[in-house]
Amino acid sequence: MLEQTPDWEKMDGLVPAVVQDALDGRVLMVGYMNEAALAHTQRSGQVTFWSRSQQKLWTKGETSGNTLALVSINLDCDRDCLMVLARPAGPTCHLGSDTCFDGDSKEPRPQLAFLAELERLITRREEERPVGSYTTTLFEAGTKRIAQKVGEEGVETALAATAGDDDELLNESADLLYHLLVLLRSRSLDLEQVLRTLQARHG
Repeated sequence: MLEQTPDWEKMDGLVPAVVQDALDGRVLMVGYMNEAALAHTQRSGQVTFWSRSQQKLWTKGETSGNTLALVSINLDCDRDCLMVLARPAGPTCHLGSDTCFDGDSKEPRPQLAFLAELERLITRREEERPVGSYTTTLFEAGTKRIAQKVGEEGVETALAATAGDDDELLNESADLLYHLLVLLRSRSLDLEQVLRTLQARHG
């Protein structure tokens, strides 16, 4: 997967590995890999590190189930740091937060990351179907009804634009995006697939 080999000698056989969410771009955690950890990661498709405290390989999520599915690995220009793109299954931090950098910080996340967060919430709503949730009522109504709502929101968005009401346009656009995400989920599709379609058209 890597075109070059990390400079293992520079840091006594270890290189830091920065793990980034492949969908929303947030940094999830930082660990260390040696040659064996990198090879295991590439072979298994599950992000694996070298534990400096226990002096052994450990695959993220092997006990908690909160794994990191490998998407890609890139090496920096000095060949002494890895950037790992992964899809997290559950929270990455052992404290239960999405990333090891959430902590108690109230600083805003990257704006587009919220779309991925919303999509994950919609997925949980479909799976759990909590009573009283509007999203639950949409899924129980079925794809046809959800598609109808997308059509209605699309018309309302267009009307708000032609009326010149910016606040209404923003509100209707938010409604449209939300219902579109629900529609995609009802068909077992997701935002990442839409983005790949756009990228294919662009390239």
